[in-house]
Amino acid sequence: MTKSSEAISGAEPRNAALSKRLLDEYAAVRESLPGEVVSPARRQEAIQAISARGLPTTREENWRYTNLRPLERARFAPAAASAAVEAGALGTAAAIGAPALPLPSPSDLPPRLAGFARYAFVDGTFAPELSSPEEQAGLTVQSLRRAAQGTPGRPGSATVFQLSRALPALGNLSEARLALLNEAFATDTAAIHVGGAAEPARVELLFIALAGADSGASYPRVQLGLEPGSRLVLVERHIGAGAGSHFVNTSVDVDVGRGAHLTHYRLQQAGARATWLDTLSAVLAADARYGLLAINTGALSARSTTHIQMAGSGAELALSVAALGDRQQVQDNFALVEHIAPRARTEQTFRGIASGRARVAFNGKIAVREAAAGTDSRQSLRGLLAGPEAEIDVRPQLEIYTDDVRCSHGATAGKLDESMLFYLLSRGLSPEVAQRLLKWAFLEDVVSKIELPELRRQIEHDLAAQMADASLKELL
Repeated sequence: MTKSSEAISGAEPRNAALSKRLLDEYAAVRESLPGEVVSPARRQEAIQAISARGLPTTREENWRYTNLRPLERARFAPAAASAAVEAGALGTAAAIGAPALPLPSPSDLPPRLAGFARYAFVDGTFAPELSSPEEQAGLTVQSLRRAAQGTPGRPGSATVFQLSRALPALGNLSEARLALLNEAFATDTAAIHVGGAAEPARVELLFIALAGADSGASYPRVQLGLEPGSRLVLVERHIGAGAGSHFVNTSVDVDVGRGAHLTHYRLQQAGARATWLDTLSAVLAADARYGLLAINTGALSARSTTHIQMAGSGAELALSVAALGDRQQVQDNFALVEHIAPRARTEQTFRGIASGRARVAFNGKIAVREAAAGTDSRQSLRGLLAGPEAEIDVRPQLEIYTDDVRCSHGATAGKLDESMLFYLLSRGLSPEVAQRLLKWAFLEDVVSKIELPELRRQIEHDLAAQMADASLKELL
């Protein structure tokens, strides 16, 4: 038996014990989980699938850079459902309707973006007190839990939106199977539907982790569907409230219809002690455009899995990721883009910096299937080592099953450019400032692609704060 098959089968004693605890926790809270968010049958299928396949281990090639130790002590049941069990409130949907801890003050949250409708979720459940809905042509945003229950107030409606097309089967993709945990334990879903309109819809989703990991997990969940020809700008933020540890498992499903345009900014700014696990699955129809830009700076241990299918001819994807790790942080990214239809185009850009004893990794895989003639894909993956004990791993992968393609990739990992550093030092800059300026320029390859000036300024200030450079913040 190979190492990977041993890990997936659950034969390893530690993983088997973990799977048993997972099943026990699910059995304890399943009656309190809302069936209007995920049906009991689907939850049962998900928990059985993750139990049969086993949770990931570092023995698997595409997980070897992830810090999976937090899984061994994680409490998988959602915090609100655990509280419902302890309070003897099984079977009541209201039991998971609100967090037990005080909500954060609006002043403690990131500033709202002008012209954007904001929908906030605390520990995965809609928080109307922190939201600022706006009517926009062609846009419907729902909390599935509230919508199905007919709860007064927004978001909500009598009709519950569901994705119109089947997305990639997560249970069949080994790297995406942590999304099955979300399927089993989710307490709510942010469902977004965009129809045709003259102007792009603008939505901000704010996910706040409040409960500590010792009291339960947070399961943010998004279903996003764009009708043919529609347009959306989506800002998705993940933050942590307070200095405590959080265990967050996010699942995002995206369906971009024919000729639709989606610009999607994802900001991972989880707390310094958080464990943040993320799975995004997307399908692009013919002539669809998807610009996905992610900035990962938070969490003690973070893993993001992205699976995108170019299912329609002429579809275009621009995937850009910047990751900044310091101290003992782990920032791990896996991205699989499957070209299924002909004449689709993919551009993949990664910039990562590892300082202190941090570990930053990006594994980008492009798979070109037999029917995907005319595919054009490019990868530019670069990592920067900024500490003697830091680790960087950038790995481009290509699987090509047809001849008529144009595929290129480049990957580099190394230290700061000594000649540029010498030039800055010769101009009177201190070594610390010179190094930070070079790091800044390195990340700007991704940050410069942010088309919203207000959001870009916010991110630049956050990055400057992360690099502990007051002089950069003053220049901004």
